Amino acid sequence: MVRKGLIAFAAAVVIVGIGSLPTVASAGWYGHRADVRADRHDLRSDRLDIRHDRGDLRRDWHDLARDLRYGNRADFWRDLAEIRRDRSDLRNDRGDIRHDRRDLKWDRHGY
Repeated sequence: MVRKGLIAFAAAVVIVGIGSLPTVASAGWYGHRADVRADRHDLRSDRLDIRHDRGDLRRDWHDLARDLRYGNRADFWRDLAEIRRDRSDLRNDRGDIRHDRRDLKWDRHGY
C-alpha cells in the first residue's frame, strides 16, 4: 500500500517536472531581442540607402536633361546607364525592406 503511494507520488513529481521544463520552442525564443534589434537596424539602413539612391536618381535625371539639351551623346548614355543601375538598386532595397519587415513580424510573434 505504501509502495503504490510512493510510486504514484514519484510519477506525479516526474510529470510536474517535465511540464515545468522549458519547451524546445521557448528555449529557442531566448535570444529573440537581439534578432529584433538587428532587423530594426537593417530596416533603418535600407531606408537610408533608399534616400541616398533617390537623391542619386534625381541628380542623374538632371544630368540626363542637361546632356540632352547640349547634345552630349556619350554622357547621355552614361547617365542613362546610371539611372538604370539606381532604379535596380532601389528595387532591391525595397525588396530588402519587405523581407526585413516580414522577418521582424515573425520574430515579434515567435514563429
